[in-house]
Amino acid sequence: MKDRNVGSLDAKVIESYNLDYQKDPKNAIVRHALSRHAIPNVVFDSASLTHVVPKFSLELKTLPVADQKMSGRCWIFAGLNVLREIVAARCHTKNFELSQNYISLYDKIEKSNFALETILKLGNRDHDDRELAFVLKEPVSDGGQWDMFVNLVKKYGVMPKDAFPETYQSEGTRESNQIVNCWIRAFAAEVHPLLVKGDMEAARKLKDQTMERIYHFFLNCFGVPPKTFDFEYLNEKKYCVERNLTPQAFFKEYIGDDIDEYQSIINAPTSEKPFHRNYTIDYLGNVVEGKPINHLNLPMDRIKEIIIDQLSDGKAIWFGSDVSFYRDRNSFAWSDKTFDYATPFGADITFDKGQMLDYWCSAMNHAMVITGVNLVNGVPDKWKIENSWGSANGVSGYYVMSAGFFDHFVYQAVVMKKYLTKQEREEAAVSPIHLHPWDPMGTLAD
Repeated sequence: MKDRNVGSLDAKVIESYNLDYQKDPKNAIVRHALSRHAIPNVVFDSASLTHVVPKFSLELKTLPVADQKMSGRCWIFAGLNVLREIVAARCHTKNFELSQNYISLYDKIEKSNFALETILKLGNRDHDDRELAFVLKEPVSDGGQWDMFVNLVKKYGVMPKDAFPETYQSEGTRESNQIVNCWIRAFAAEVHPLLVKGDMEAARKLKDQTMERIYHFFLNCFGVPPKTFDFEYLNEKKYCVERNLTPQAFFKEYIGDDIDEYQSIINAPTSEKPFHRNYTIDYLGNVVEGKPINHLNLPMDRIKEIIIDQLSDGKAIWFGSDVSFYRDRNSFAWSDKTFDYATPFGADITFDKGQMLDYWCSAMNHAMVITGVNLVNGVPDKWKIENSWGSANGVSGYYVMSAGFFDHFVYQAVVMKKYLTKQEREEAAVSPIHLHPWDPMGTLAD
């Protein structure tokens, strides 16, 4: 019979831990510091800032930062920040934003429809089926990925922020997400017996009723977007206006087919994801008829080469990173040297990048824009980052990312296909390998 005490924290083990703790006087100092201060403030290393001075050898001139407020729409803000630079360059205007609310509205609507359609595919399974349970965990959220952004702007177009400004609900989405997710889960419960007996006609009728309720609800939260608008802007202090534009016409005129010239590349150094192969994630998306997620996995050194090539041509880069580690909210820097966890606690909190992905210690969770780099003998030692947390943070909203942080915590970049080699473009066009819905490369930036 198995000894139930094996591996237990018995009195003898606890006493040995206590004795070792008391022997180290450093523990008393750390304990006293932590009693009045947050852990990041106690382990902050000011010397780390000397390596991330906000000066760059290659720096793009970009527009003032935007502010996503209390919402998780960084991927939309980052995507529109890339597109607005294209519009601003063509119009010679220096202060311009595209409507984040407009894209957010249709993202929520499309995500809801995508979730309901997925439930129609999986809903005859038991409620604790792993795939169905994963879909129901958070069917609608603020987060997303680049290909989801592309699907939205290609289908619905874009418009200036002036034409469809933010609302209280668009800037704080917790409650609206919660309500819609309850409706979607209730649909899953109600449709299950219909799907089990194969009554798809009744199931689709129920889906349509649910979707109409959700559609009306999001219009109440985000507003009713205009069908046409006037585009007013200052061109080198001269007033200009284009009247009666539709969102699709605006997109076609100022962005057009350029949106199809981008490719997502990732750095996922795990054993089951060979480099130079492309991947998709099952049941991840928003627009049902849209382009599936597609990631080409490349070594980090190659990703940095491509990014630098694109920056050298004056084009910013949408990218996804894990910013939960070494993020100092009181500073402008993301550096892997910012916080010294090893000295007070006896161990660092990071380990091999591939293992951190495999064992759910790290994954992409925030999207921003790369707008500069500092090169030392051709090697990047820091990067300039445009965030979407407003101008009161960082250096007027911009941040500096150290080389070490970039290598360890950047997972995705979106680059123009012309900067890929012929072989890489061919690799990205091959039918992708399908990953589980819960794969770390399927996490959403928010």
